[in-house]
Amino acid sequence: MEDRTRNYLKGRFGDYYADADISVPPAPAAREWGHIPYTESEGTTMVRHRSLLDMGGDAQSVREFLAREAPRHAYFSAARYDDPDNRTMAEKGWRGADLVFDLDADHLPGVDEEEASYAEMLEACKDALKRLLDLLREDFGFTDDELLIVFSGGRGYHVHVRNDALLDLDSEARREIVDYVRAVDLDRDGLIRTVSYGGTTRRELKTGGGWGRRVHRELVEFVADLREMDREDALEQLTAFDGIGDGRAGTILDGEAPNPDAIREGNVEAGGPGLRKLIEALTAQVVGNETAPIDEPVTTDVRRLIRLPGTLHGGTGFVVKPIDPADLDAFDPLSDAVADRFRGQRIMVNVTEPGPVDLGAETALEPGPQSVEEYVGVFLMARGRAEKAAE
Repeated sequence: MEDRTRNYLKGRFGDYYADADISVPPAPAAREWGHIPYTESEGTTMVRHRSLLDMGGDAQSVREFLAREAPRHAYFSAARYDDPDNRTMAEKGWRGADLVFDLDADHLPGVDEEEASYAEMLEACKDALKRLLDLLREDFGFTDDELLIVFSGGRGYHVHVRNDALLDLDSEARREIVDYVRAVDLDRDGLIRTVSYGGTTRRELKTGGGWGRRVHRELVEFVADLREMDREDALEQLTAFDGIGDGRAGTILDGEAPNPDAIREGNVEAGGPGLRKLIEALTAQVVGNETAPIDEPVTTDVRRLIRLPGTLHGGTGFVVKPIDPADLDAFDPLSDAVADRFRGQRIMVNVTEPGPVDLGAETALEPGPQSVEEYVGVFLMARGRAEKAAE
């Protein structure tokens, strides 16, 4: 990055912070704070082990610090400490940590960074975010008031769970949460229980909650669809699953048709061995469709630094944007995370890496000097695809 570019970005980041809406976390004085400044060297220098006292002593001083220093990136710790500016982690006096989740396009199965556009990666990440939120709400019982949803400013999303009952969870307990959300080593046999019924025993899906409830919901919907088909189509649908031939498919149809309540009750005996094979297949389908590929180290690290909502991401110039749950469906990061400070004027940049952009009216850029909307120019310079040109 050339001096002209670095100085321009640092200056405009400082302008943004002069009146930015910064979302300071609970207990800010107990947090460690850190930032990455704009430096002349090519390497990245992290300044950390700072306390709120170092920055002035109150929440308002955070914005003043950011306006003064105009860092490239800004962070705070998920953890709370007795002595947050102690440079030795062991002597900080760990009090607890927020439960934080990170979703990044880098870790999404089926997303090829070489083939997918930036917009496509962000859309895939939002789909994964919705799956995560569904798990947190339905399976863990968290309310929207406890969930802070944040666009990371880069290629993903963060979710902060603000519930003091979780602060004391250690890394191992958090790993169990990660494993649940990702269905790692899911005990498929454990989704079925044996119960007494009418003087005998039978096997039932655990329909009360968790992955058992999710598989049961899929089963009920699938069987309801079967009932709407003629027998030939229903048999074809069933035999498409591995392990279900014509005989087992017929047993499933003949076993559940006279007793539709059996499936709603989770009775896996109603369709014989074929139904159990169907449940195995549907379980794999549910796991593939409803898990969330969260970044394990972010959640399990009880001393993690994470981006401060309301700040700017130095790799894009986008706002690390909190999102109201009601607005998530309509949220478009390529528009809604653009800082107002960078709208409404054009600047000159020298494009060094031409190609697709997909920001605003700009879809593709040629190499060399050209005039662009400022937020497009900031994005290109932050990504290393352009340098600031003389106006």
